Amino acid sequence: MLTLPWILVCNCNVCFFSPVSHSLQYVYSGTSEIPNLPEFVVIGLVDGEPFVHYDSNSHKMTPRQEWMARSEGPDYWNKERILHDAEQFPQHLPLKHTHQSLRFDTQKRSSLHDRLVQSMGVHTFQRMYSCDWDDETGATGAHEQFGYDGSDFLALDLKTMTYVAPVMQAIPTKQKWDRDNTRKDRYKRYFTQECIDWLKKYVSYGKSTLERTVRPEVSLLQKDPSSPVICHATGFFPKGIVVTWRKDGVDMHSDVEVGETLPNGDGTFQITSKLMVKPEDWKRNSYSCVVQHSQKDLPVLLEEKNIRTNQGLPWGIIIGCVAAALALVAVVVGVVLWRRSRTGNRKADRHRQQWRPTEPQVTCFKACNCTQSLYWGL
Repeated sequence: MLTLPWILVCNCNVCFFSPVSHSLQYVYSGTSEIPNLPEFVVIGLVDGEPFVHYDSNSHKMTPRQEWMARSEGPDYWNKERILHDAEQFPQHLPLKHTHQSLRFDTQKRSSLHDRLVQSMGVHTFQRMYSCDWDDETGATGAHEQFGYDGSDFLALDLKTMTYVAPVMQAIPTKQKWDRDNTRKDRYKRYFTQECIDWLKKYVSYGKSTLERTVRPEVSLLQKDPSSPVICHATGFFPKGIVVTWRKDGVDMHSDVEVGETLPNGDGTFQITSKLMVKPEDWKRNSYSCVVQHSQKDLPVLLEEKNIRTNQGLPWGIIIGCVAAALALVAVVVGVVLWRRSRTGNRKADRHRQQWRPTEPQVTCFKACNCTQSLYWGL
């Protein structure tokens, strides 16, 4: 499946991220036979943050960041709209599905809908490309990758300007593009010059936002007493982060599972690391989760008092809430009877017509009821 370029390797308990300071990335997604979903969507990201969006329903490229909205005028947005209206994958992997095997007709230029609908079913096609720039060393890099139905299809080797085909169905397209010197020259110029220039411009637009530092909030989570403990860091920016589990002060290299860094809805990120040891083990020894972000360490000692859980409410709390509710209802009933005893029959009748006891409001405070929502983008 398509992977994000800034995640290089997840080795045991540590995720190492590219040292590149800034990145410009575009993700193209094409779909077929999915009701109410645009057939073609483009998301542009700077340093992992969406800053522009286009889809084939609106036929508009729109800003996703305030700094982008105030930095470019109507001419820019109109040019982007024309570009993506014309794009729609006319030159990228025209897809046809014949006898349950993929065939790629690289000659036919038709709409994405025509090419995908012929496959008889729901399908997805993605193109992701990016360029990177280190504002300290000046080093640059680039990446381009194609996917079909969640699997890798083609990837560009920038050094040789040739494509790697991980599946047999991609070989005809690889051979065609590898022979096209005009296309290769155009793409090389874009990735080594034009993309970097655009990246520098966008970084200058959003400098105050893109170069901010937001420290993560770190929590230890556990579903039930026998479940693995999860170290969850969220709300941090920039994206680069290292999560480490330590036993008696020594980094662990086994019994740990690190998840991908995922975006939150507010421009920050989150990551989880799962400790796969039995509770009796971490209760006997000293375990801690250490989150390293922006050259600062945030250690959290693994102790029961530091763990948030989403177990059911303890019976004591449930019984207490029920008892409080019953007591409150009894009080309300007592008040009603007392008022009736203080009035005559006529007044009591009028009172019954005009007055209705309000339903008692009972609040039960949940004890450590923690639910976490992990978000996966495109």
